[in-house]
Amino acid sequence: QVQLVESGGGLVQPGGSLRLSCAASGSIFSIWPRDWYRQAPGNERELVAQITHSGNTYYADSVKGRFTISRDNAKNTVYLQMNSLKPEDTAVYYCHTPNHWGQGTQVTVSS
Repeated sequence: QVQLVESGGGLVQPGGSLRLSCAASGSIFSIWPRDWYRQAPGNERELVAQITHSGNTYYADSVKGRFTISRDNAKNTVYLQMNSLKPEDTAVYYCHTPNHWGQGTQVTVSS
């Protein structure tokens, strides 16, 4: 049974920071790329950031310079450090690896 479990979401003021974690269990191979997606109400799910096994990264233009994705292959865990958060970052954030999704964690940026 493969599972991706996100944690770290919550309510934060504009300009604040949050760190999301996604722990994988089961037959998740550490060589697979790992992604973070998000979905705001009324919007389609969008790719936020991706990291390969070797550490190559991709970021959506909207988060470039503010978000950092990283991974610990030994722990099968991926992280998303989110700084300078804006209200438009409010969404449910999902961890993803090929053919597998986490349950999502809510991030709300509001004063």
